[in-house]
Amino acid sequence: MSLAQAIRRYVVAGCHISLGGFTVSRNPMAAVHEIIRQKIRGLHIYAHSNGQGLDELIGSGCIDRVEIAYSGNGRFAPTCICFKRHVVENKIVVEDYSNFQMALRFLAGAMGVPFLPTYSSLGTDIVEKWGFDPALRNKEARLPNQKLVVMEDPFSQTDPKEKIVLVPAICPDITILHAQTADATGTTRIDGLTFCDVDQAKAARHVIVTCEEIAPPGALSQAPQNNQLPSFCVDAVVHVPFGAYPTACYGRYDYDVQFLNWYKEAAADQAGFDAFICDYILSTNDHSQVVEKACGPRVSQILADPVTGYSDRVKRK
Repeated sequence: MSLAQAIRRYVVAGCHISLGGFTVSRNPMAAVHEIIRQKIRGLHIYAHSNGQGLDELIGSGCIDRVEIAYSGNGRFAPTCICFKRHVVENKIVVEDYSNFQMALRFLAGAMGVPFLPTYSSLGTDIVEKWGFDPALRNKEARLPNQKLVVMEDPFSQTDPKEKIVLVPAICPDITILHAQTADATGTTRIDGLTFCDVDQAKAARHVIVTCEEIAPPGALSQAPQNNQLPSFCVDAVVHVPFGAYPTACYGRYDYDVQFLNWYKEAAADQAGFDAFICDYILSTNDHSQVVEKACGPRVSQILADPVTGYSDRVKRK
């Protein structure tokens, strides 16, 4: 289906969402921009280590609550710019976990179990500092009644018994991923690192996959071990070339250094960010227009080398 149809059908005000990708790699940016165009508000987002997509949604006022390990754009923004500003100004509510804990929480959701145990965060303030207060937890049935639970390992033979941390499962309403290839049935193939994308998809009630290309019928049945998602996990497939731009899509194109440096300056204050959204997102009809306006003829510079999977023409310094 079209991207506008997919977002309209599955992303509604107040729903719980997660985005695939990692910092400046494979963010589902076309979908993010469509959410912004449709002015969907009150979202609760789960993020392992997201970057540009999360930052633009927060800056646009689409996000109310965040459960997260990390938000950053690498050296362009070690902490995402709008994310940081909205935290400081108390415009969003944040509950933070370690990277491993967020991975375990998505895994628990994918497994269909209510929690998983870990040693991660023992001895840190992640255990002590909670973002969601009891009143919010009581009001919102979708939130766990506790951030985490520290308990004695019931199988420990030490005295005193070892402590473990239980972290609650994440089951989003919708997970949105960008992949290199999918077919019309929803079978999805991700080249390169998959991050937490697969567990995020399997944990969700609904999944939208945007992709660089639609494979012909039966093509992904060849070398099926290279596929990450079977068709029954996916609700909507949307063909969006350069759908992760300005972040990278391994094997297809690299992140846009020039744009991300410019964004860092433009988003430094809310007025500058609002102007960016107006000029590049709200004034365009689809992602191809965004890419043309933001990158134009420079697109040849970010195209990936077929051997390494990255661009050898990007000046990274």
